[in-house]
Amino acid sequence: VSDAEERMKKSLSSVQEQLATLRVGRATPDMLDRVLVDYYDTPTPLKQLASVTCPTATQLVVDVYDKSALGDVEKGLMASDIGMTPSNDGSVIRLNVPQLTKDRRVELAKTAKGIGEGGKTALRNVRRDAIDKIKKAVKAAGLSEDASKDKEGAVDKKLKKYEGSLDEAVSAREKEITTL
Repeated sequence: VSDAEERMKKSLSSVQEQLATLRVGRATPDMLDRVLVDYYDTPTPLKQLASVTCPTATQLVVDVYDKSALGDVEKGLMASDIGMTPSNDGSVIRLNVPQLTKDRRVELAKTAKGIGEGGKTALRNVRRDAIDKIKKAVKAAGLSEDASKDKEGAVDKKLKKYEGSLDEAVSAREKEITTL
């Protein structure tokens, strides 16, 4: 049960990190956390290849460590779903963050909901694995039926708790996205 709870905590924090990458109006370096760059034929996270800064509230500057990979980073930014067009001046890549339109806000809210659904699936998979372990313990170690039902009930309570926290995080982020 404690192992399942640890894994549920990790799933919840992963979803919260993914939700933080959705932009709501002003530029933040977190917006580019999901961007993968094809660096020497290997998908590599952008934050391993470059530093991202925010000189203004509407602009991001990507300073690539290896200048020979500037084109690859630019292609990765173009291929991602961030909704910004990179401009390359030879030494850094600038991204101007446009104001969010109503359609884009709705699209981002749907994306947030999708991330939440993925998180719920992960939580349910953790629950399934934990219950499978409990059932194996009943067969192998001779755990009593009552004890196994108690453990399954505890796992279900943890699942409900973390699903509630996940729903709160998603709805808070959706509200943040949709309000001007």
